[in-house]
Amino acid sequence: MNKKVQVAKYLFFDFIAASGSWVLFFIYRKLFIEPQKFGTDVPIEFTTRFYLGLIFIPVFWLTFYYITGYYSKIYRKSRLIELGQTITTSIIGVVIIFFALLLDDFIDSYKNYYNLFFTLLGLHFGLTFLFRFILTSQTVHKIHKREIGFNTLIIGGNDKALRIYWELSSQYRPAGNKFIGFVSVDESDRYPLEDNLPRLGNLNDLPEIIQNNELEEVIIALETTQHDLMSKILTSLQNWSLTIWGIPDLFDLLSANAKTNVIYSSPLIKISNGLMPAWQENLKRMIDVVFSIVAFILLIPFLVAIAVIIKTESKGPILYKQRRIGRFGKPFTIYKFRTMVADAEIDGPELSGKNDPRITPIGHFLRRTHLDEIPQFYNVIKGEMSVVGPRPERQFYIDQIVKIAPHYKQLQKIRPGITSWGQVKYGYASNIDQMLERLPYDLVYLKNISFYVDLKILIYTIMACFKGNGNGNGTQPSR
Repeated sequence: MNKKVQVAKYLFFDFIAASGSWVLFFIYRKLFIEPQKFGTDVPIEFTTRFYLGLIFIPVFWLTFYYITGYYSKIYRKSRLIELGQTITTSIIGVVIIFFALLLDDFIDSYKNYYNLFFTLLGLHFGLTFLFRFILTSQTVHKIHKREIGFNTLIIGGNDKALRIYWELSSQYRPAGNKFIGFVSVDESDRYPLEDNLPRLGNLNDLPEIIQNNELEEVIIALETTQHDLMSKILTSLQNWSLTIWGIPDLFDLLSANAKTNVIYSSPLIKISNGLMPAWQENLKRMIDVVFSIVAFILLIPFLVAIAVIIKTESKGPILYKQRRIGRFGKPFTIYKFRTMVADAEIDGPELSGKNDPRITPIGHFLRRTHLDEIPQFYNVIKGEMSVVGPRPERQFYIDQIVKIAPHYKQLQKIRPGITSWGQVKYGYASNIDQMLERLPYDLVYLKNISFYVDLKILIYTIMACFKGNGNGNGTQPSR
């Protein structure tokens, strides 16, 4: 399976459908609508407006589909659900185009508006769904023929796990699960599933198993008495982009974060591994990128001034780079303006405290106003961070935090942010205890994530920048 190629196919045919429907719609207007207005035939001339529409209309549609999350889970599509999605997005998109471009069209009566609207809707929906139906049908047939499969791991080796395995493996029209093995949740001399699948290890081996086998789906098959293991298992899985299924017995325990589904004769519960609907997550990402680009442009004078002051005030680079842990536990390089003297952490990681002598004079100002964080807009543009989200930490400190608060890893479900609810409410942390005190605020954000909350956090952050009331402490090292 090549997901990028499959996405490219949908993008290409969606583009063709949007372009084709616009061309046919333009011809329809010239042949049937405008003659009613002018009382004579109107020649079909491809004007500048036509070519502009031919460029921007398809771009609009592809952007709209991306925001709605259509291009995610590209191999896991249902033709029936896709029909509903295409109808919904077509209606919304055509309404936007109609009010933006067609209300000032040449018409003879308001009846022409209805003709224009439903003609564009019919053409766009018809062509779009036709191509999508063909592509999705091809994928479904390949799944049913077992030409396409999704690497799947079963957690548990008991009788229930065996039953689920047989039900999914013996389907005449399989759901696409390609079982690579199972992991045990307890120690036993013999596992019922062992005769059919290899035992790859136990729960402690999950990270290595997921990485080495490129897993896409996990089925949790536990006995009713084993529900106490769910928290541990889900904590282990939440740092990976996986589709997680549970057996029906788990419904009461997981109903807050699950939706029911049926895979042929095996009813399973899909456990959500995300916190926002796809359209909200994609829209948040687009807003992050646009906001970061605009911020970089507006702050160019400050960037130049800060860089000159840092360079002339103390020896060392203007920026420092450091490895932090991001979404799903993946490390990335974070950028900041240097606020400490060079080699401030020559003896190892050390958090800064109040009146830390390692902090330079300009460093105190940058920390109070949070201007040292400006280079992180580059991290946002790269997709490693968000404007708003829990602050990223180093693995050195995460290892200490999770010993006391294992639920800290829940924060890694989303991209870390330049600013956060915890930072707004509490400020920088200068030791592990303060990190733990700040943790509840970030967990509250995790449970209440929304555009409204992001906007409030951003406003309070901007106010803190102007007031310069940051505490100047934090986890920034020497560079």
